[in-house]
Amino acid sequence: MHRRTLLKTAAFATLAAPAIAQPAKAATLRFIPQANLTSLDPIWTTATVTNNHGYYVYDTLYACGGDMRPTPQMAAGHEVSADGRVWRIHLRDGLRFHDTSPVRSIDCAVSIQRWARRDPMGQLLSQIVEQWVTSDDKVLEIRLTRPFPLLLDALAKPDALVPYIMPERIARTDAMKSITEVVGSGPYRFLADEFVAGARVAYARNDAYVPRSEAPAWASGGKVAHFPRVEWNVIPDAATAAAAMQRGEADWWERPLNDLLPVLAKNPALTSQISDPSGRTSVMRLNCLQAPFNDVRIRRAVLAAVNQEDYMRAANGDDPSLWRVCKSLFACGTPYADEAAGQQLMRGDVKAARAMLAEAGYAGQKVVIINPTDFPQIGPLGQVTAATLREIGMNVDLQETDWGTVIQRRASREATDKGGWSIFHTTGSAAGWVNPAVADVVRGRGAAGWFGWWESPAAEALVQDWLAAPDTAGQTKAAVALNALALRDVATVPLGQFFIRTVYNRRITGILPGPCPYPWNVRPVA
Repeated sequence: MHRRTLLKTAAFATLAAPAIAQPAKAATLRFIPQANLTSLDPIWTTATVTNNHGYYVYDTLYACGGDMRPTPQMAAGHEVSADGRVWRIHLRDGLRFHDTSPVRSIDCAVSIQRWARRDPMGQLLSQIVEQWVTSDDKVLEIRLTRPFPLLLDALAKPDALVPYIMPERIARTDAMKSITEVVGSGPYRFLADEFVAGARVAYARNDAYVPRSEAPAWASGGKVAHFPRVEWNVIPDAATAAAAMQRGEADWWERPLNDLLPVLAKNPALTSQISDPSGRTSVMRLNCLQAPFNDVRIRRAVLAAVNQEDYMRAANGDDPSLWRVCKSLFACGTPYADEAAGQQLMRGDVKAARAMLAEAGYAGQKVVIINPTDFPQIGPLGQVTAATLREIGMNVDLQETDWGTVIQRRASREATDKGGWSIFHTTGSAAGWVNPAVADVVRGRGAAGWFGWWESPAAEALVQDWLAAPDTAGQTKAAVALNALALRDVATVPLGQFFIRTVYNRRITGILPGPCPYPWNVRPVA
């Protein structure tokens, strides 16, 4: 929290000088992303910045808008057999990868298989796939051992491990290894020769891309790239980023520090909007494989000590219109949100947490928190956790690095003295964690699951109950029970829900609402 105060002071000092408007580079959209792009593979990592990069380069068979209903994207349409076990997906005309090769059904099949190894909903699908048939280059046939009515919902997944389509030769890369060659068929091409990690990412419009005719909504519809070029300028220091916006050196800042919004709003050249009305959830993830958090009693002590308001104010400022307390792992305002268990278990009670630690026999094991200094909406979360855990008597080692290092290190399952970790924090969109099949925060897949590796056969059984439920009431019952179980066993600690107000120059228009900052439809003001 002290760091936030220093950052805010520095930023206001920087903005005190009069801003000098600079002319736009009309052919280039200049974008400040929320974090450094350290991994280029949106299947290997759930990092939001990599997923955002993925939408520039790749396309998907199906996509969804704000109504969360899957619609064809690369697909022209599909047919389903009477027994629900055979899906035939037809590819639309004009699909080509950036290397000019045509998109074939085999590319789609191998891409989806690789995605399914990492994604929770993909794993459920892959368990019942009998055969992938690709004898016709324009038709992907998926034969199932039993019906899977949510197949299109899986293929239209909007956030956090999106099933992007890659060329077969790249998609055959082991899903546990990150790809190094970026070739897609989306509206922009990645310019590998201009990529400077930690500084710049550049994209050129894919002039061979054939957009759909429908109006765009989220990742669905016509993806018209109006700017020939997009440059990401990675600026981790909020004061520097704010100054760049003030001086007209950048066109769009994805996630400004909320404390700076009032100052930026005074600049007549700038405007803002809530990027995703459904919001994002901040979470703490504990390593269930290693001591001390392999003991559920110690995890419960941490949960009891959490005061969400402390986290929200530290990471998102003092304006409560931009955040809310939400003691549910499914975001408040979404169909399966339920705070009953959270209200009971998350009391912000330091005294009770100390007693719970003593009863669990906590013996002073080191708690290593890996935390980014270059991510204003995540870094303060780790600092609040460190202060809270010290207050309840835990031996805390707060290790602060850059976000890219956190992303790499959280994949380690080693003990803390061998490069492992105990806690990391992150955020996820409400759309990305909207139901039991896709929400890593409630899944109990163990070693096959998300970093933290919580294992719970009971949780996975509830996921199957949700999938098999015959009606909305049955689905809601299973989802609410899963949320309560995940909270009781502390699969993930919810820290509150926040809403991003993205800032951009009035010389651009067409920014679409949604969980990602989509580059299509954005265009210069005439």
